[in-house]
Amino acid sequence: MKSSERNFARRIDLTSLQLFVAVYELGSIGKAAEREFIAASAVSKRLSELETTLGTQLLYRHTRGVDLTPAGESLLHHARSVLFSLDKMQGELSEYADGVRGHVRVHASISAIVQFLPEDLGAFIRRHNEVKIDLEEHLSTEVVRAVQEGTADLGICNAAAGWGELQSLAYRQDQLVLIVPRGHPLSEHPSVAFEQTLDYDQVGLHSNSSIYLAMRQAALQAGRTIKLRIHVTGLDAMCRMIHNGLGVGVMPQRAFDLMHGVGELESVPLTDAWAQRELHLVARDFSSLPVTARLLVEHLQTSPFLPTTTP
Repeated sequence: MKSSERNFARRIDLTSLQLFVAVYELGSIGKAAEREFIAASAVSKRLSELETTLGTQLLYRHTRGVDLTPAGESLLHHARSVLFSLDKMQGELSEYADGVRGHVRVHASISAIVQFLPEDLGAFIRRHNEVKIDLEEHLSTEVVRAVQEGTADLGICNAAAGWGELQSLAYRQDQLVLIVPRGHPLSEHPSVAFEQTLDYDQVGLHSNSSIYLAMRQAALQAGRTIKLRIHVTGLDAMCRMIHNGLGVGVMPQRAFDLMHGVGELESVPLTDAWAQRELHLVARDFSSLPVTARLLVEHLQTSPFLPTTTP
């Protein structure tokens, strides 16, 4: 680190950053002072000193409160990142004191969580019970963003999401199928193209999910629109809606198999190329991950269900 960078880091006061974020969140110096149990004059002084240190105005002050300047908006992003990292550091170090010798933050898509991760993570924890895994479910695009921003060590998502400069490793493959009520006209087919489903009402996942985005793109290419009856956030909810006559839906075959009879339903394979999907592990740099995270990646890579071919 250069001398100028070290001096800058020493001049930045973490308490002032916390107060700056509080002022933004509450919209006024007075309200922030009340929440942080500090005099309003002291908050104002710290913010003025912060502006002097950075050499730029951070707040527009007016009678109704405060607004951020463009420089203030930039600082807000960095301040939140710094404070979040400090909170995570405190939490992880306290866990070491409690005997937890490793901590991996994983964000994954619903397809990965429902189909594969319970067994894979369960096997890993049985071998490394000193490691704590924080698992969060997100859309594939949000998984990629979390890894890019450093809020997740490891991501597991659909390859169609794209990951820019992130590194990726193949994890699993899945097959999308059409879910229909038992006795539905399409259930008589051994397989169907997605275009054939567009005559029927649809039960779709979240509008930004990789499955729904693929469905919408396929409909556009066919010059059609999806007759969407309802969006749901979970695969079990999708099955219940389809069972009760609200439409047909698309989900991974293995996920449907794991539903264990949620409703009187049948699955029909989709013939579209996009229905054959690959899930990937993503990280900013696999080689620089903490030891425990690298152990998890190795475990997921050597899973007995790892695909043997790559599309």
